[in-house]
Amino acid sequence: MARSLDTTTALVTGGAKRIGRAICLALARAGADVVVHARTSVEDALGLCHEIESVGRSARVVTGDLSAEGGPEHVFSAAEAGGPIHLLVNNAAIYPRSGLAELTAGALDACHRVNAVAPQTLTRLLAESGHGEAVVNLLDARMLAYDALHLPYQLSKATLHALTKLAALEYAPRIRVNGVAPGLILPPLGMDDSFLERHRRSNPLETWGSPDAVAEAVIYLLTAEFVTGQVIFVDGGRHLRGEVHG
Repeated sequence: MARSLDTTTALVTGGAKRIGRAICLALARAGADVVVHARTSVEDALGLCHEIESVGRSARVVTGDLSAEGGPEHVFSAAEAGGPIHLLVNNAAIYPRSGLAELTAGALDACHRVNAVAPQTLTRLLAESGHGEAVVNLLDARMLAYDALHLPYQLSKATLHALTKLAALEYAPRIRVNGVAPGLILPPLGMDDSFLERHRRSNPLETWGSPDAVAEAVIYLLTAEFVTGQVIFVDGGRHLRGEVHG
């Protein structure tokens, strides 16, 4: 049975731009009110809130650095100040370029703080609030392979993948926890669609997806009441190849 998102409020981390923005808009169209978290993209987040309000849902912005000590707690407390949070989408991530030769403890720690520890902390806080219903973690199709150019990022997403399954068990039956693993969706910051064209044959479908396709998978998992501990790959089948990237 699919749960209606009417009367729910969703917190989306890193929600102001790119895939996060598409998820926020999809949530609003599905009937949810939205709390948009941003670290620095506050103007973009405020503009997004106006769009969400134009479709008849309420929206507000919370700010905070998820990498800081107490950062996730601050973000969740600020989100809850406007009312109970029922849904959580852990979308915020950092994506530093680093290979094995340059790998440092600091780089690993920085990625894990934002990409793995913050999502799990927010999930725990949602569970402790007593209002939580569902969580979706944004993973990455490359987490099952070896990304030679972004190793700390890839390792942090692999950790979040494991945490997704552990949390699904830990917080059942009250909260469902699932993941969405995008593949070739958007070019990296600073690049254009020529990047997507160059890499489109990296997946069996030989094309690329859209932020809306990722958002659709998120909405499905937030509303599918008998699904937990699962990951939907929105990657054109790229994860099936298990290839080395970079």
